[in-house]
Amino acid sequence: MQLNIEHLTRAHNRREFDCGDVELNRYLRNTARQHSEKGISRTFVLISDDSSSQILGYFTLVFCEIIVEKLPKPFAKKYPPRAPAAKLARLAVGKQIQKQGLGTYMVLNALDRILQVAEHLGIIGFFVDAKDDEAARYYHQFGFMPLPDSHLELFLPMETIRRAFGT
Repeated sequence: MQLNIEHLTRAHNRREFDCGDVELNRYLRNTARQHSEKGISRTFVLISDDSSSQILGYFTLVFCEIIVEKLPKPFAKKYPPRAPAAKLARLAVGKQIQKQGLGTYMVLNALDRILQVAEHLGIIGFFVDAKDDEAARYYHQFGFMPLPDSHLELFLPMETIRRAFGT
């Protein structure tokens, strides 16, 4: 089975996707494609060549502006009061295929996309809001670090991403 990640379109079967989280399911079914069309966010779906309409997982990327004083001190000193960044707004894997590395596959794809964006637009890093402590621990393996005010708001500096990808 060959895995592919592509932009969400009408051809993808959003109704059948179930990750076990009502809010994430609802976003994919009712909002993700409209947000993409309006330029609010971009949602990417993980599919296999066995069934190009069946969604195995998805992630959503957005641009954000952060208040730099919220960053860990070594980073807060480096930037002006507000700085541009990217954010992993959502990440979900189908309930029947969780814990098989598909989330990691999508996070690495998202990081690669952020690197490409950073070649053309200035961004200082990548953010994610973990839904709970278990999710935060998951993101820590990629180098995300908690913000001082909230252990569930996580930051990954661009320099860390570049090093990880050897650029």
